[in-house]
Amino acid sequence: MKLLKFLSGNTVLKITSLNAVVISIRLVVSVFIQRLLAVTVGEAGIANIGQIRNLLAMLTTTSTLGVFSGVVKYVAQFKEDEPELSKLFSTVALFMIIGSLVSAAILFFGASLLSNYLFYSQDYLYVFQLLAVIVPFVAINRVVNAVVSGLSDYKRYAKIELISYLLGAVALLIGLFSSDLKGVIIAIALAPVIQLVVLAFVFGKTLKKHVEFKSLHLSFNYRNKLLAFTLMSFISSFLINYIELDIRSLVTKEININEAGYWTAMTFISKNYMVFATGLFTLYVLPKFSNINNKEEFKAEVLNIYKTILPIFALGMLLVYFLRNFIIQFVYPDFTGMEPLFKWQLLGDLVRLASVVLAHQFLAKRLVKSFVFTELISLGLFFVLTKVFIPHYGTEGVVLAHFVRYVIYFLVVILVIKNYYNKPSLESE
Repeated sequence: MKLLKFLSGNTVLKITSLNAVVISIRLVVSVFIQRLLAVTVGEAGIANIGQIRNLLAMLTTTSTLGVFSGVVKYVAQFKEDEPELSKLFSTVALFMIIGSLVSAAILFFGASLLSNYLFYSQDYLYVFQLLAVIVPFVAINRVVNAVVSGLSDYKRYAKIELISYLLGAVALLIGLFSSDLKGVIIAIALAPVIQLVVLAFVFGKTLKKHVEFKSLHLSFNYRNKLLAFTLMSFISSFLINYIELDIRSLVTKEININEAGYWTAMTFISKNYMVFATGLFTLYVLPKFSNINNKEEFKAEVLNIYKTILPIFALGMLLVYFLRNFIIQFVYPDFTGMEPLFKWQLLGDLVRLASVVLAHQFLAKRLVKSFVFTELISLGLFFVLTKVFIPHYGTEGVVLAHFVRYVIYFLVVILVIKNYYNKPSLESE
């Protein structure tokens, strides 16, 4: 009876379980698509696809000036306060306009420079010109997703994620069979537009209840509050994707593009299982931590999250490790150079999961200095250790750096949070 009560009343488990269904379907589709891409475009194509995905991830930050976590926090906090939400979205709209215009201008007018920098070729000008047009869709999509997360509407979130992914997969297959790698890249660039259409159908009515579009007027009412999240988002999202771009280029230069393709394929696998946690962070952890104001509650909630999800993830990662050779042959035929990468990537991801749960306290409480300090340590370690390890360990040095970085990051985050709760006053920084 106690077990049944725990299962039925555990929101973390409910979200994780629903995510598991969605991600399992995604995983099946992803395996099929990744195998098809590996066979069709090869290691070099996989590496180039990785560059585009990182670039698109950077745009989710620049197009909105990084307000995602801020919107999640304040929607969770003021979901029943329409005047306050109106002030929030009036500022968010202004941030989106500025971010989208600047991002689009850089992409369009810097297409030649960006193509040379990322692909060592002028053959990819069309990518940046297309993305320049798509930037506003990326921005709107990101903000609406933040509203879904702030309301903790995990059922609609799951539905949106699944439908968007399936439609995106169809678009990618059409692109692959019609125009090979070029078609795939165009389909990936169009993914935010597809997701925005799905968001409009699934979440449109609910969005209107919480956002009074007629009452919106461009203002800077929430400027100072949102700028803190802008800084944090640029460091965590923009810089990490920039560093991944740079590391992929480094591996290509120092070793070869095939090795860059192996590492990219490893990160694709990693991102597939880490998606299980993404929804939990945005739908549960961030809104929950936003409303916790003492050490005891915070500690109890962290322990609840840990005991619910860490054993599940540890077992899953152990399974992935023992099945690594089967996964390589089934998903990435002939990518045998991936095999040594699994151990350190999986260990690093498990420590990463534990540390990122804690680090969401910085976002929830707008602890800008703490967030910036810990993230810069994390990113700096990854970049420096990768450069140090590659000459000695080859591509395996990148995933070894990934593991070492998160072990140190985890310890630093624990120390910073302990220091925060030991302060006489628990006000935001």
